[in-house]
Amino acid sequence: MDILKEKKVAIIATHGFEESELTSPMNALKEKGATVHIISTEKGNIKSWKDGNWGKEIDVDMTTAEADQGDYDALVIPGGVINPDLLRRDEKAVNFVKAFFADGKPVSAICHGPQMLVEADVLKGRKITSFYSVRKDMENAGATWLDEEVVTDAGLVTSRTPADLDAFNAKMVEEILEGVHEEQTA
Repeated sequence: MDILKEKKVAIIATHGFEESELTSPMNALKEKGATVHIISTEKGNIKSWKDGNWGKEIDVDMTTAEADQGDYDALVIPGGVINPDLLRRDEKAVNFVKAFFADGKPVSAICHGPQMLVEADVLKGRKITSFYSVRKDMENAGATWLDEEVVTDAGLVTSRTPADLDAFNAKMVEEILEGVHEEQTA
């Protein structure tokens, strides 16, 4: 069923992303007909992290310097301990994330991925979940942290771990179908 055939989704990631947290949402989006681009801080390939070791590589479609948020309907931020820490050092990546919130577009982040939302300063007054070890980071950024498999707040979808991917993917698709969320805009 191509319910997302008119939608274009950016997945922002770099080396050290949790493999399943990128590939599972990407495949779910493609199965629904969405066009998906991998956006990263550098050209070429980015290497995943899987089961405590480096995993497979994913081709990068565009760099953060080349990508225009206006070209996309939604954003996905996979986790992994290394990935968001490297991404949030890149000002263009942080600004790319901020722009989705400014326009009220759906954003989905899982595990450690919400650390990019802390860096983008978009969590004040929001409900969110994440991997438990970054709970204080979320709360210090002004969010209300909930220990649930998926939390949705005006187009923002968050989940805790790869175990939550089925619920995360379903809610992500639902929010992308809904489109722009006015309550999310600044």
